[in-house]
Amino acid sequence: MEQMIPIAIFLFVLFLLLGSGVWVGLALMGVAYVGMELFTSRPAGDAMITKVWASSSSWTLTALPLFIWMGEILYRTRLSEDMFRGLSPWMARLPGGLVHTNIVGCTVFAAVSGSSAATLTTVGKMSIPELRKRNYPETMVIGTLAGAATLGLMIPPSLTLIVYGVTINESVTKLFMAGVFPGLVLALMFMGYVAVMSFVSKGFNPDPEPKMSVMEKLKNSRFLIPVICLILVVIGSMYMGIATATEAAAFGVIGSLILAATQGSLSWSSFSESLMGAVRTSAMIALILAGASFLSLSMGFTGIPRGLADLIASWELSRFELLMALLVFYIILGMFLDGISSVVLTMAVVEPMIRAQGIDIIWFGIFIVVVVEMAQITPPIGFNLFVLQGMTGHEMNFIAKAAIPMFLIMVVMVFVLIAFPELATWLPDNIRKGPAG
Repeated sequence: MEQMIPIAIFLFVLFLLLGSGVWVGLALMGVAYVGMELFTSRPAGDAMITKVWASSSSWTLTALPLFIWMGEILYRTRLSEDMFRGLSPWMARLPGGLVHTNIVGCTVFAAVSGSSAATLTTVGKMSIPELRKRNYPETMVIGTLAGAATLGLMIPPSLTLIVYGVTINESVTKLFMAGVFPGLVLALMFMGYVAVMSFVSKGFNPDPEPKMSVMEKLKNSRFLIPVICLILVVIGSMYMGIATATEAAAFGVIGSLILAATQGSLSWSSFSESLMGAVRTSAMIALILAGASFLSLSMGFTGIPRGLADLIASWELSRFELLMALLVFYIILGMFLDGISSVVLTMAVVEPMIRAQGIDIIWFGIFIVVVVEMAQITPPIGFNLFVLQGMTGHEMNFIAKAAIPMFLIMVVMVFVLIAFPELATWLPDNIRKGPAG
């Protein structure tokens, strides 16, 4: 295969740069620059400037820093405490008790965050002390939190889906809608696991919660009103065709600022901290996207993506076999790279394959997100594991073992998606037509 030499050089330079501790975005640009110099006659500097500017000036990409800022603002409010107070009366009588607040809390916060780490930190800082105080099994507390926090990558607004949509030039709004049902199904699967374990595990004996009347539960539910209103504003505006993803993100920022102000947690210090946190995260992701776009251009000149696509086509893999190969590939890749880097680094090669197989590009976005979610809880680079280690003080091995059942449930979710693709495609296919993006 004539592309083997360029592939070997690309991989060698990439691993050399990443292994030396260079930022991912700069490493991608470095690989692309070497490829342009070695395999094309086009000036590498001019190509880099043009491509980096084109990738950075996308209007759709504007939604990314806005959603990140919204999550940063909410992280600094009393949202986690209010969610626990509102959810716990309803969760206490379910099989598995208040462990379900981890899952439902993460599901709710995921609908206004978009970040797995923000979801994990916000819900965990409230639920871990409360569940420990009630003697819930530590492995169950940590495992469910690690798994459920990854819903921040799927349930809209999802940063990973924004990056995926920008990378393949697909409607972010449709991708957001595609993530709703799979996200809810995955949350129900997590809850089902907790319920089963509450019956079969002898160590699952939490202290009983005091009984509350329906009126008392409803009274406590008032604490959920602000976050529910925010979800309706952000997701409802997109679903009804009133706003694009970018406009919905702007609504979300305004709503989160109002929520922080009404809770008394909005100060100049918290405002500036949230803004700078959003700037840092957005700059990191934007640099990765810029590097990936330049790498895609460089690889395109060498013919690597098309050559690999033709090679895999010659193997005559069925659609299912191709998806299984990609599942294993992304799980391995996720052990060493974060989710966003995995997506942007591989799309130039993977997109022609899936299009050639006739795989729905929207559905594949949800498939990718589920697999990227697994990467969040797999060592050695699983980011959620590091966050949990800092929050709980446990050894990495203990946290990784606690997260294994959640990882296996996500694998099952992949097969559910393959068996029932309508989970991801029905809502975007039937979404009310509104503004693009």
